[in-house]
Amino acid sequence: MGSPFFHEFKRQASFFFKEKIKTARLALTDVTPAELLTEEATNGDFWAPDTRTMGVISRAAFEVDDYWRIVDILHNRLTKFDRKTWRVSYKTLLLLEHLLTRGPLRVADEFQSDKEVIKEMESFQFVDEKGFNWGSSVRNLSARILKLLENELFLKEERARARKLTRGIQGFGSFSHSHRSPSHDGSFKDLAFRTCTRCNSNYSEQINQEYEFLASDDNFLIEEKIHKPENIYEDVSPELESSLNKIREEECAVEDHPFCHSDHHTSESLLSSLE
Repeated sequence: MGSPFFHEFKRQASFFFKEKIKTARLALTDVTPAELLTEEATNGDFWAPDTRTMGVISRAAFEVDDYWRIVDILHNRLTKFDRKTWRVSYKTLLLLEHLLTRGPLRVADEFQSDKEVIKEMESFQFVDEKGFNWGSSVRNLSARILKLLENELFLKEERARARKLTRGIQGFGSFSHSHRSPSHDGSFKDLAFRTCTRCNSNYSEQINQEYEFLASDDNFLIEEKIHKPENIYEDVSPELESSLNKIREEECAVEDHPFCHSDHHTSESLLSSLE
């Protein structure tokens, strides 16, 4: 019962039922795709949210309805820090860091009320059986979040750095597009996505290198190196895929991100976006 095949079967079965539940929620409730992504990005699973997913969520946060859905989920995740389920809080902070540096400006004010819980996480201690010090990662991330919330100048600098990276990618995309024929559109989109994944803070880039160690203390098969599935949506139902396509189609169209004030925008968001 402990064979790799059995664990893979359990993973696939769990994924299948979760997708069915998501499809039902989309069809029968007023839940939005961005809301589902936020819940999944901050759950207690082993895999931390990737840059692509966080980029979709931060983009959705500039819409009023999705903004409140997203921050409500994060507030609920940060209500109490449970050391037994530390992954939930850790993944929530990863997403919050991305929103603070790439989302609406009001995110910083929104999470002032959660500082006490975040400060509690600064004392977290945990080293897994492979010797990886997750306590240190949680403490460092907590300290960074608090600095972003308390130091307005630091927040401004980090947002400027993120904006510079995003605009750099935009310029690279425009240059590459002008030197490629229509027949290369597919490969260019792949290149654009690989570039987009670099658009993160220095801290998040460090975290990306740590993701493969997330499986630790539970009854989970630990391989010498654990790889995250490249596409977590490859087996989703047609109904859910259709709903998610609306936000996935443009997730790497950097020129339309609120960081980039281009002619593509016809109206201002109801939320403040940049300084």
